[in-house]
Amino acid sequence: MIWNWLRRHPLLVDVGLVAVLLAVTITVATHNAHTTAEIILGTLETLPLLWRRRWPLAVVVAVTAVALAIVALDLRLLPFQLAVALYTLAASSDTRAARLTGIASIAAIAVALAATGWSQFGDSAARVVFLVAAWLLGDSIGSRRAYVGEIEEKARRLEREREAEAQRVVAEEQSRIARELHDVVAHALSVIVVQAAAADDVFEVEPRRAREPIRAIELAARAALGDLRRVLGIIQDGAEYEPMPGLARLDSLVEQVRATGLDVALEFEGAARPLPAAVDLSAYRIVQEALTNTLKHAGAEHATVSVRYGDELALEIRDDGSGGADANGGSGLVGMRERVAMLGGRVDTGPRPDGGYLVSAQIPID
Repeated sequence: MIWNWLRRHPLLVDVGLVAVLLAVTITVATHNAHTTAEIILGTLETLPLLWRRRWPLAVVVAVTAVALAIVALDLRLLPFQLAVALYTLAASSDTRAARLTGIASIAAIAVALAATGWSQFGDSAARVVFLVAAWLLGDSIGSRRAYVGEIEEKARRLEREREAEAQRVVAEEQSRIARELHDVVAHALSVIVVQAAAADDVFEVEPRRAREPIRAIELAARAALGDLRRVLGIIQDGAEYEPMPGLARLDSLVEQVRATGLDVALEFEGAARPLPAAVDLSAYRIVQEALTNTLKHAGAEHATVSVRYGDELALEIRDDGSGGADANGGSGLVGMRERVAMLGGRVDTGPRPDGGYLVSAQIPID
């Protein structure tokens, strides 16, 4: 806790450190012969430490210069001020200039002490060793800080990547659910609209005949409600829902469309085989969307759905109407292309040369 507080108040730490060093310097100077000179030089050596964090290299140069003056005047040298400056420089900077400045400072002090004759060799050597130890400690602390900073930056980068990935997954899921809802609602509403119009046409003339389209509306609405519950169940924890629809349910889909009055033929080629769930669902949705567009836009009387099994699953939905949905527009066709593109397949849509509209899709089964 105390270290965290000190880290948050660096100016107070530096002021306290300078005050302590000044007190020690003045106390030592009062017991020596050159009291005034030592107090003045000791103060000049200590005060620059107030700016040691902002300009560590300049502070080392200034403190070293004063320390050399103290040695030259044969005054008592206290190594604490220069040791603090060297520690700060080594801990805060790993540049070539910082290293050269630290080495030059220690070497200059060692040469200056040697030039005075090393009158007290052990005392002088201890001062130099103390300065070297301060530099090595600062270098070790600086390396640890750099390592911790690198780890923290890596953690922040991974967190950003994780958030970006989560957002991408959410966007993909939202897009998938939107496609599912569009397929379910658009198809059901198309059937209901056509059947409601048919019921309205015959109600005044033959009310009994209106029952058949009304029942078809009920069946389409129930099927859509079941699909809607299944889609919503995917995003609700613990909800129960039916399995995804697939080509096995094409018969019921075609029957729904036939109930609207559109003659639909269903053709299969090749040996049917189990399909991956994504392929099976996408194939069903493509057929559903194509038939929905035929009901909504084409004004067709006949449609043919062809399913061919091979190395690829080939789908063709043809009608004899006056034209289908625009090949470059409509969320249904966009969703259709997205489904197939995710599976590595392709979709072609457009008017047929002999009239009508064609939707063709090839989906790799593997």
